[in-house]
Amino acid sequence: MLFGLDGIEVGLIIVFLCLFSGIISGFPVAFAIGGAGVIAFGIIASLDTAGLLIHNAVDTGSDAYRALQAAGVNQIDITHFRYPELPLIAQPLFPQGWEFAMDRNLSFIVNRMNERVIAGASIETLLAVLMFVMMGIVLERSKIANDLLTTMARVFGPLPGGLAVAVVVVGAFLAASTGIVGATVVTMGLLSLPTMLRAGYSPQLATGVIAASGTLGQIIPPSIVIVLLGTMAGDLYAAGQEIRAQTAGCSDALTYLGTAAVVSVGTLFQAAILPGIMLAVLYASYAFGFAMLNPSKAPAVRIDVNGRGEVITRGDATKWFLGVPVALIAGLFLAMQVNVIGNQDLTVDSYSDAGQTADLRTRVSDQCKASMIDLHGQERWDAAVAQQAEIDAAGGVTKSVALTPEELVTASAEKLASRAPIGTGVAVIFLLLALTLTTARGVAPSADHRPLWIGLGGVALGLLIDVLLIAPNATPGMTLVFLAIPFGLAIYGAVHASGMLAKNELIRVVFPPLILIIAVLGSILGGITNPTPAAGLGAGGAILLAAYRKLGDLNKSGRIIIMTAFAIVIMILVGVNFDLRVGVGVTSTEQWIAWAVAQATYSFAMFGLLYACWVLWRNKVLTPVVRETTKVTSMVFAILIGSQILNLVLISFGGEHYIQSFLRSFDNELTVFLIVMLVLFILGFVLDFLEIIYIVVPIVGPVIYGGTFDPSWVTIMITVNLQTSFLTPPFGFALFYLRGVAPKEVTTGHIYRGVIPFVLIQVGALVLLYLFPWVVTIVPNLLAG
Repeated sequence: MLFGLDGIEVGLIIVFLCLFSGIISGFPVAFAIGGAGVIAFGIIASLDTAGLLIHNAVDTGSDAYRALQAAGVNQIDITHFRYPELPLIAQPLFPQGWEFAMDRNLSFIVNRMNERVIAGASIETLLAVLMFVMMGIVLERSKIANDLLTTMARVFGPLPGGLAVAVVVVGAFLAASTGIVGATVVTMGLLSLPTMLRAGYSPQLATGVIAASGTLGQIIPPSIVIVLLGTMAGDLYAAGQEIRAQTAGCSDALTYLGTAAVVSVGTLFQAAILPGIMLAVLYASYAFGFAMLNPSKAPAVRIDVNGRGEVITRGDATKWFLGVPVALIAGLFLAMQVNVIGNQDLTVDSYSDAGQTADLRTRVSDQCKASMIDLHGQERWDAAVAQQAEIDAAGGVTKSVALTPEELVTASAEKLASRAPIGTGVAVIFLLLALTLTTARGVAPSADHRPLWIGLGGVALGLLIDVLLIAPNATPGMTLVFLAIPFGLAIYGAVHASGMLAKNELIRVVFPPLILIIAVLGSILGGITNPTPAAGLGAGGAILLAAYRKLGDLNKSGRIIIMTAFAIVIMILVGVNFDLRVGVGVTSTEQWIAWAVAQATYSFAMFGLLYACWVLWRNKVLTPVVRETTKVTSMVFAILIGSQILNLVLISFGGEHYIQSFLRSFDNELTVFLIVMLVLFILGFVLDFLEIIYIVVPIVGPVIYGGTFDPSWVTIMITVNLQTSFLTPPFGFALFYLRGVAPKEVTTGHIYRGVIPFVLIQVGALVLLYLFPWVVTIVPNLLAG
């Protein structure tokens, strides 16, 4: 054996050295990864052919091996790590020759490229990366950060450490709207770092808070890291649980777990919300605490507030910005609890419900039965056995049968009687209008409030009419006719309210991107759509927002952009509430009118989007946006391809199986998880998050996703851990970005010392997420009901 090491261990060292050398060589990372795989394979094949690499494998023909199998030990657990006394047999790394291994690698590369890059199931989700990247770059080029930093500095500046807190708030806001770490760090470094230094802030605090806040885009949705991890987490979780089920003696994971082993990107977005907010709060708390202990290094700063709008008293602010909104939202939820507001769907299935199967599959082997009892408990197993006995006594699961006309009429009447008098959609629309009107009242206390009261009267009248005159089985057209006058009054008030709100700088700056964030994340978190269409909505909205901003800078009217936004809203509302399937069966006049409105608004929306693209192209914004989007997206997919080559090289000589066998040799899965997290943290010092996601995670994934930990929790823990790779020297990308735009008086030492507390905060966040895993799981569980 070479150097007294197993041949596979030497091969792993060779692969790592080739990878590290390729990365520091200066070649593009994507080509360096693929090239490292090719070079490592050549070196390993040469040493193996020369007889220098010998692998000591477990002798599967020995009596000791057969005895373990007879004792019921699963084959995957019989390794020399767990049973070092087992007889070993020396064999080359490539028992069938390196030529066979190379042929297999080439065929696997073609298959993987087809599955993961060209036409696989995950390609639709990966398309979200392209559109989220474009959304982020467009918003960054629209100078949204400039206004946000200025406005937040005015809000938080008078507080100790207020400028640092403002940077954290803007970083979190940009994370939810752009998610591009480099753009965020560079923008905030250019805009806020000189201001903080002039105000007397410590260079360490200023650089640390800018670099750390810029990395929030890796955890706060829509995060590109979560999209990339999510496309693999589902496969890794499914594969890990299948191995776990087979080890337990069951045929598949569905039988063993009782539920399907699935996890989606949308679920991961839901799980990441609270951890992202928690990190932002921890950053801001540190900045505030640092300022309290070192007031000279983070002084309060009072910034000119000219043009900020009317002076608002504390009482008015508390009443109209806190009390009234809380009362309105609480009233909505209370009305939903007592079924005054709720679902008005009257769809009745023409077939009866099929009978329920047992909670667990009970026709399993004795080994699987014992494993399932250990997992689910004896009480649940006994309940499942009783359920299955009842089903068998009844002659099997009840089949779904067609309902008779009388049964359909009865079912329809029962459903109509159970429906709420006010539909959820109508209630939410009127709630948003009411919040707009009440917020405008608080923003402009000295203005003429009569239009606002008229609008609120329209809201109240609309809800009253919905209760008294509109039955749940009313057609959408009749509902629109009845609500036309109240809705018109509410819109009249909202138009006047928008003028009042536009005079408030904070609302004027924050509101447009906030609406975009709510539209994108709301559609994902609410289960309306998956991340890819939501990313398309975000990219289109960002283009409209950037074009409106550019037209404003040119002192031109943005009326077409505003009309386009309204056209999109109307199109969505019509599509949700009306049946647009014209020509199918009997088509009513109402359907034809709705179809015509939908077509007209769609056509105008497309015209407005093309007009926005033309505005950005003519002003030399669209071309660099497309160029940067292409660069970033190409880099991601090129790294994906290169990492597949490197992974296949590891698989070819048994490196992946060797690492997984080592990890499975530990009896405590927490120990395994801690080892993996420590390795990821250390690799973050020398590797970018993309290399770790595509090279390391697929190797360790089947092990850490194959235990009892919640897959969402595992993924978020990895995401937070990977976030440190942007801050850890010497290859932390956020440090490079900030060094490139920092003034000369800010040294590299200042930046390195500045990020240390924030790296420790991220480690502390990992500890908190371990101690309180509900922070990750509570939002997905609540939204799942």
